[in-house]
Amino acid sequence: MPAWLKLDQIAAAGVYSVCGSLLLVGLFTLTDKLTPGSLWKEIMEEHNNAVAILFGAWAIAIGIIIAASIHG
Repeated sequence: MPAWLKLDQIAAAGVYSVCGSLLLVGLFTLTDKLTPGSLWKEIMEEHNNAVAILFGAWAIAIGIIIAASIHG
């Protein structure tokens, strides 16, 4: 195994990835419960592009916050 490839760093990246993904899904679910109507229905069934763009921006913002908290 190369010297720059450390198993503990790979494991930590995996754990943080899983935690970040679960946090993102949990926050989407919480946001869906706190807003009127169903975000998932608006995006998938009604093809509401505005809601999809809003959620995409929201997901990027939460991802940046999660990455900053993981990075330190």
